[in-house]
Amino acid sequence: MDGTWSRDDIAASVRRAGGRMTAAKRGIADVLAATGTDLSADEITQRVQAARPEISPSTVYRVLDEFEELGIVVHAHLGHGATVYHLTGVPHGHVVCTACATSSEVPAELFDRMEGELLERFGFALDRHHVAIAGLCASCRGVREPGAPADRARQRAH
Repeated sequence: MDGTWSRDDIAASVRRAGGRMTAAKRGIADVLAATGTDLSADEITQRVQAARPEISPSTVYRVLDEFEELGIVVHAHLGHGATVYHLTGVPHGHVVCTACATSSEVPAELFDRMEGELLERFGFALDRHHVAIAGLCASCRGVREPGAPADRARQRAH
């Protein structure tokens, strides 16, 4: 996929694998296709249950596992927060603030050099979907411009 999934695309992938497109799968597919961002299983469950209250959290987890096996979604571990899911497509990584737990998607090209270095120097293949780089966001550092001398002092005091 090119990064843009519709419910019909998701249904076609499920059917190609021999699966059925149940009401739960349709509801989850609708949420994922409409969102276009990372969501925890709890957030997905809440949004699905707004339209289909009979769908249980355990069903959401089972469907997400199936969608991941089919290459429809990937999950990422963002520090101490909940695991998040997003549709496959445009590769990206994540950064997460260790102070406030805010996370941001980072374009893949920012990880390219690191990925090459890790492979060349250590034989390590980075899986950018499943990892988040931890640090402090600008708000928690109390800065507007990274790297200013006063900013480093505030970071040490934080």
